[in-house]
Amino acid sequence: MNQYALLHTPDSRYCFAVGRDEIVIRLRTAKDEGNIKVFLVYGAKYEFQTKRSEVEMTAHYKDNLYQYYEKRLKLDDVRLAYIFRIEEDGKSFYYSEDGLTESYCFPEAFYNFFQMPYINENDRIETVDWMRGAVFYQIFVDRFAIGSKKKDSSYINMKWGDKPTPKSFAGGDLCGIIEKLDYLSDLGVNAIYLTPIFLSESNHKYDIEDYKTIDPMFGTKEDFCELVKRAHEKGIRIVLDAVFNHCSMHMKQFQDVLEKGKESKYYDWFLIRGDKPVPEEQNYECFASCNYMPKLNTANEEVQKFLLNIALYWIREADIDGWRLDVSDEVSHDFWRQFRKEVKREKSDCVIIGENWHDAYVYLMGDQYDSIMNYAFTKACLDYFARGNFGAKDMAEKLNNILMRNTTPVNDMMLNLLDSHDTHRFYSEVEKNKQKMLCALALEIVFPGATCLYYGTEICTEGGYDPDSRRCFDWDTSHWDMDFYGKVKELISLKKNEILRYGIVRIYAKGEILFVERRWNDKRLILKINNTGEVQNEMKPYSYEVLKEG
Repeated sequence: MNQYALLHTPDSRYCFAVGRDEIVIRLRTAKDEGNIKVFLVYGAKYEFQTKRSEVEMTAHYKDNLYQYYEKRLKLDDVRLAYIFRIEEDGKSFYYSEDGLTESYCFPEAFYNFFQMPYINENDRIETVDWMRGAVFYQIFVDRFAIGSKKKDSSYINMKWGDKPTPKSFAGGDLCGIIEKLDYLSDLGVNAIYLTPIFLSESNHKYDIEDYKTIDPMFGTKEDFCELVKRAHEKGIRIVLDAVFNHCSMHMKQFQDVLEKGKESKYYDWFLIRGDKPVPEEQNYECFASCNYMPKLNTANEEVQKFLLNIALYWIREADIDGWRLDVSDEVSHDFWRQFRKEVKREKSDCVIIGENWHDAYVYLMGDQYDSIMNYAFTKACLDYFARGNFGAKDMAEKLNNILMRNTTPVNDMMLNLLDSHDTHRFYSEVEKNKQKMLCALALEIVFPGATCLYYGTEICTEGGYDPDSRRCFDWDTSHWDMDFYGKVKELISLKKNEILRYGIVRIYAKGEILFVERRWNDKRLILKINNTGEVQNEMKPYSYEVLKEG
């Protein structure tokens, strides 16, 4: 047995509550330990020395290096003590806080057993239930649909459908989205994620001047409230983009600092090297290297109050259903902890989704975000479907590895996506192979968490990197592949199935067929994908099958 591969950490992604009296426990071992059996030895904390139970654990997940044993327990006493017993070739070993030992002294177990001391309700990660079956539709507002006939259109500088440039304005607005709600509902969408809609001089609005003013290019506050109201009537949630890492250099607070320097009461709202900011010298922290997007000092209490007020304002004024947090890993942990408390106090099922492109476990322990945009899933899909870097076995291992980064309640809320306004279009990445695209969408639907479609995916919108990934939606249905569109609708409809909302997951490969299996009660749904150019076990090249049992 490879004892160096063994890992368990209490009160972590390896031990977490999934209910008031229910807990999941995981143990990591080396991947190829095929001759071992793992048992969980557990009992009430204050009785463990004399009274305990034992249950065998299942090697439920495997990645390229490890396998992960897992067991879910229903507890009578939520003060839990436990260790692991590992059988190898008929001999027992014990794994506790003392590591791996050949024997274990149960009368003195209180010194070194693992424990979940108590399941406190305010520490437990509560899954936002509607996220389990959510089908998001991300809209880059300027490029989706034009609805308003009253607004000043003089800013529009491109013909609808032309290739965009960084400074292009096509005229999409909130009224356009309102007019297309029936279309989105019919597609199967039940949540919309909007890129920023607040006052800004850019087409993307990630440089915000006023967080409480809807940009006139997009409409008015009344238009937005009407959008939320109409969407809710159709069972569609609305999530806004919170750009709290940085702002526009035209925001009044930064302008005051430009004018007054250290004499400005807002000087400490920003991170400035010197007496005053000098844009040409960029002597202040910014988003990336963009001097027109100064970074906010989210460790400053006044900045925190300012941003928290904005977060609550749009929940109270418009009844929004969530915030997607832009560049969230560069913002103070302390701020996000306050943000979560205030937002959840105002609306408990308001989802909080971070834009973290990397392993974000430290943000996903129940005190900050609910989930993140799952770009690790995106990269795995690119490696499997577009790049040919992964075979079925590699893909199964990678997907299991991604799941083991977080707890089950978090995995159930992850925002899984194939592409976004910040990436190349996935359809272009798979070289416009519609079968590969459908296979990837099938995987995204069946994988645990919420599904996010970037607008136009359902009609095979092409695009390279920004700004080419932000093309206008083509509303001429004569250009659509209606067979592809129909298959996308069929896949989306699967998300209504309670197996995909609540079922456990098992991912594995048989030859070059990738299997994603979901189980719930006595029901089972199995997705099979052949991502090769050859027939595999009677499956056609680049094809998928969805099987339902029970």
